[in-house]
Amino acid sequence: MPKNMGALDRIIRIVVAAVIAVLFFTNQITGVAAIVLGIIAIIFLLTGIFGFCPIYLPFKINTGKKPA
Repeated sequence: MPKNMGALDRIIRIVVAAVIAVLFFTNQITGVAAIVLGIIAIIFLLTGIFGFCPIYLPFKINTGKKPA
């Protein structure tokens, strides 16, 4: 799996996942919204950690450093 995400992209995804987690655990979001946002948070966290976003592949997006 080649990395296709830059540092800023990864940081933003992890911060968004953390904000969603805080909202969930403080009961600010509940029900279906909590489930949907929880799934999105897990996806953001995993893609942020691994630096790879499968949705970027078909669009040939790479927010990381360009090879020399």
